[in-house]
Amino acid sequence: MSRSAARRVLLGCAIVLVAAQAVPMIADELLALWRELGPGWCRLPIDRAPEANTSFVCTQLYRRPSIPGVVVRLLVLAAALAACYPLVRWSLRPVRELAAGIDAVGPQNLGHRLRPGPGTDEVAVLARAIDDMMDRIAVGYEAQRRFAADASHELRTPLAVQRTLIEVSMADELTTEQLELLTEQLLVTNERNERLIEGLLVLSESDRGLMTRTPLRLDQIAAAVVDSHRKRAAEAGVTITSTLRPRTVVGEKVLLERLVTNLVQNAVKYNRPDGTIDVQVGDEPALIVVNTGDDVPPEDVPALFEPFRRKSATRIDHSGGAGLGLAIARSITQAHEGLISASSTGRDGLRVEVSFPPAHP
Repeated sequence: MSRSAARRVLLGCAIVLVAAQAVPMIADELLALWRELGPGWCRLPIDRAPEANTSFVCTQLYRRPSIPGVVVRLLVLAAALAACYPLVRWSLRPVRELAAGIDAVGPQNLGHRLRPGPGTDEVAVLARAIDDMMDRIAVGYEAQRRFAADASHELRTPLAVQRTLIEVSMADELTTEQLELLTEQLLVTNERNERLIEGLLVLSESDRGLMTRTPLRLDQIAAAVVDSHRKRAAEAGVTITSTLRPRTVVGEKVLLERLVTNLVQNAVKYNRPDGTIDVQVGDEPALIVVNTGDDVPPEDVPALFEPFRRKSATRIDHSGGAGLGLAIARSITQAHEGLISASSTGRDGLRVEVSFPPAHP
C-alpha cells in the first residue's frame, strides 16, 4: 500500500468525482423505485387537481413535482459525504503514522529517528526534515548538558577551596601573616567566581539574541577597547597596533564591546613577552585580531570556542580565566548574524576573524 498521502488524496478525489457524476442517476433510480414500490398515500390521478380534503404535503408535491427529486439528491449527497469520512481517514493515515513516531520522541531518546527512506513523496520529505531538526535539537541538547556539567565542575573547585580555607581558619589560631595569606587566597578565589558567573550571564544573554538593533561604528568601539588595554598590554610586554577603517554593524553596543574586549584580552593573556597584537576593522572581515602568543596546534583551534576549553582543549587553567572568552565571542557573533573563525599555523599565535552582514540603510 502506498505511503504517499498525495496519491491517496488524489485517489479519493477521483472516487468523489465519479460518485458525484453518478448522483443524479442514483437519485432518479431511487425516486422511480419509490414511486413504484413505495406507499400509495399521496398518489393522485393523472391530470386531476387535488381535492379539498387532500393533505398539504400532497398538494405541494402536485404543484411542485421537482421536490421529490431534490430531496432524494440531497439524501444521496449526504450519504456520499458520510462515505467520504473513512476515505479521508484512509488518505491521512501516513500522517497519523508519522505523528505516532514523533510522539515517541522525548528527552531520554533524542536519538530516535523516523528514517523514511529515499522517497520523494510529501510524507517522506516531511519525515526527513523532522529527522534533520531532531539532529540539531540533539546537538543543542547535548551541548547544554555538557555546558551545565562543565559549569558545575568549574564552580565546584573554587567553592571547595573556599570551604577548605574557611575550615583552616576555624581550626587553629592564625598569625597575622597567615591570616593575610588566607584572606588573599579567599579574595582571589572569590574574584575568579565572580568572573565565571559574569561570563555565564553574558553567555546566556548573548544566546538569547538581540533585544535592540542599532547601527554602530565598530571601528570606534574597537578603538575604545584597544586604548583601554594599552596599559595592561604594556605591563605584559606586549605591543598593540591597530588599523581601524569605518565599519557599521547593526546590533547592541554592550555586546559588541564585550566581543572586542574578549578577543583583545585573550590576545594579551596568551601572548609572550615582546609579542604583538594587531587589531583591524574593515569591510570583510569586519574584525581581525592577530596575536603572536602561544603556539596553538591547528587541530586544537575549533575546541577553543567551546565553553571552559582553553589552549590544547584542556579544562584546567591556573591563570584566573574562566574559559568562556571565545565561547562568549562566538555567541555574540551569532546573535549579530555573523561568523567567527580562528586559524593557526601551529606557531606564532592565533588569528581570529569576525564577519558581519552589511548594515543596509
